[in-house]
Amino acid sequence: MPLFRSLRQAFGSDRRAIRMPHELRAPSSGVAIRLRPLAVQDYEEWNEVRWRNRAWLSPWESGDPVHGPGLSFNAWLQGQRRDESNGSGALFAIECQMRIVGQISLGAISYGSMRTGVVGYWVDQRYAGRGIAPMAAALLADWAMRDPDGPQLHRIEIAMLPHNDRSRRVAQKLQAHHEGIRLKYMYVDGHWRDHDTYSLLREDAPEGFAARLASRTIG
Repeated sequence: MPLFRSLRQAFGSDRRAIRMPHELRAPSSGVAIRLRPLAVQDYEEWNEVRWRNRAWLSPWESGDPVHGPGLSFNAWLQGQRRDESNGSGALFAIECQMRIVGQISLGAISYGSMRTGVVGYWVDQRYAGRGIAPMAAALLADWAMRDPDGPQLHRIEIAMLPHNDRSRRVAQKLQAHHEGIRLKYMYVDGHWRDHDTYSLLREDAPEGFAARLASRTIG
């Protein structure tokens, strides 16, 4: 096999458009949330939640070290749609009681022999501590790894600042594998920061991550 062809197969020659689901709902025994794609008409509600939580979220906010131009909400969503169409990322609103209470995304998707992606999320401070982030990540993992219309990954990664105890508890509730520190992994709050990394693998939860999480919550 030619070297160029083998490299393409290893690092992503089968990239394809992601077919976004209408919604992803938690099991009836789990915390009552759903994930759905963000839309242009969500701007006012999404913006109110983000603005109200700006101080709560700013210590964990990733950014652009070259300080590119700011984007409007519409332009940002258009970029997300492009990521979906080329298979590189997916973005969902987290809803609880018919209200947007956060956001979760899957990015840096790699296909071929790796089939991995990175999860990012945030939750409204008013709803923190209710198990929303773990269930949102479990739903995303089930879709990303098991849904034939999803990217069909083998591994997803959760990376956090080492002192982000809330995010660490999310990974622990998911029974994620601790993989250790990645040096200067991401640009956060104005600096390149080390991140502690965890992973979920497809074979970790044959019954599904959301079902496993819900069963542990009620057990």
